[in-house]
Amino acid sequence: MAFLAAAAALAGCNVGPKYARPPADSAPAYKELAVPDSAAAEGWKLAHPSDSTLHGNWWEIFNEPELNSLETQLNVSNQNIAQAMASLQESRALVREARSQLFPTVSVGAGASRARNPLAGTSAAGTGSAHSFDEYTLPFDATWVPDLWGRVRNTIAANVANAQISASDLENVRLTAQAELAVDYFDLRGQDALDQLLKSTVVAYQQSLDLTKALYETGIDSDESVAQAETQLEATQAQETNLGILRAQLEHAIATLTGKPASAFSFAALPLNSNPPAIPVGVPSQLLERRPDISAAERGMAQANAQIGVARAAYFPTVTLSATLGLESSNFTNWFTWPSRFWTFGPSASETIYDAGLRKATVQQFRATYDANVAFYRQTVLTAFQQVEDNLSTLRILALQIQQQDAAVKSADRNLGLASDRYRLGIDPYLNVITAQTTLLTNQQAALNLRIQQMSASVQLVEALGGGWDTTQLPTPANLTARSAAQSGAPAAAAAPAQQAGASTATNLR
Repeated sequence: MAFLAAAAALAGCNVGPKYARPPADSAPAYKELAVPDSAAAEGWKLAHPSDSTLHGNWWEIFNEPELNSLETQLNVSNQNIAQAMASLQESRALVREARSQLFPTVSVGAGASRARNPLAGTSAAGTGSAHSFDEYTLPFDATWVPDLWGRVRNTIAANVANAQISASDLENVRLTAQAELAVDYFDLRGQDALDQLLKSTVVAYQQSLDLTKALYETGIDSDESVAQAETQLEATQAQETNLGILRAQLEHAIATLTGKPASAFSFAALPLNSNPPAIPVGVPSQLLERRPDISAAERGMAQANAQIGVARAAYFPTVTLSATLGLESSNFTNWFTWPSRFWTFGPSASETIYDAGLRKATVQQFRATYDANVAFYRQTVLTAFQQVEDNLSTLRILALQIQQQDAAVKSADRNLGLASDRYRLGIDPYLNVITAQTTLLTNQQAALNLRIQQMSASVQLVEALGGGWDTTQLPTPANLTARSAAQSGAPAAAAAPAQQAGASTATNLR
């Protein structure tokens, strides 16, 4: 009993290093947000300061019912998300596997045998007869290896961190797919808007061709002008036809993202008519809690830290407590009687004396792994800041460029009107009209492409900010060990931030 008490007391020891999230450089505010208000253009603005974060279904801020429906289908049917979900369930099972090592292993076995001993009954004179006998056994064996040095608890902590990495990876896959779908959706609608523009341009060019033919037939214009008008019309028709390639590819991509065969999916033409929403940006430090890839990198450090504790525990002796209790009798009728009982109990200990530096090298390995994870975490944070700044600057500059491009479209349209009037009066040749028409179409296409880029950059900014997710939604250690949680489809929301589940994991699981 004294030994059991000592084992229980030592079970609270943990030779592993205590985990604390290493600091990462973070600016107090985004540089792009410091641009004076006078530099901001109409058509894009920041959200109100009180709206500091995105929540839940982030795509709903675009106010696009068709996009909302597609995103709902993606969350249910996307196969990459389903694969990441299965990986999370696998990691949950590994946590429960590790936790089972905290408890004794109990087994039972029943046996019946008949044996013959040729030496049984032999007398001193060398005479006797062989003896046959029956044996019935029913042993219960129990084995327990107390976690004296924290090996099991650090294994659990490592597996919990790994499961939280899987949960973060799941959210990262989900966010990436959601953003890709939104970008494809706005690209497709942009192609529909370009198609609408080219269709109206073809109509205008056809009218110009008809006018040129009429003037040629009356002897006012030449056949050269007719050929020029025909060339321009046919080239624009070919350009319109070519738009179908990218539109079909975008439609196929949306079908795949939503878990449907490309052959069984179609999307009605719907020209782009959206403006970028006001996106709540918050402050840079919030990215550490909002980005699932940063969360996965941080949990990777916690996992490596726990593995150092597992490696350190190998320096200390392993104590095993074993006990056997059962029944044994040579007569079946006496098998379950009190005199047939037997039992054994006792501890054993083992310690590695020489391993040619294996344990030392293992500790060094996991220390190096931890250092590598720290560098990866800090690089992930820096990349996240860069992506937010990139998209903020893109949106700010695009808003100004769109204003300038819209002004260019108005000027090109005015120039076309003047060129057409001078052509009708016979002052200028038809080539001037073609030049003005081409200039107008080029500027109109540029303006539409800028709006497509603007919507894509808005989606990418939301993705860079982490969507509507944060680390409070990571599964807790208690949730990871619950069978009901493991059988559910999605990780339950955590009551505490992920960094609190690092070194304290073993305590939470006991």
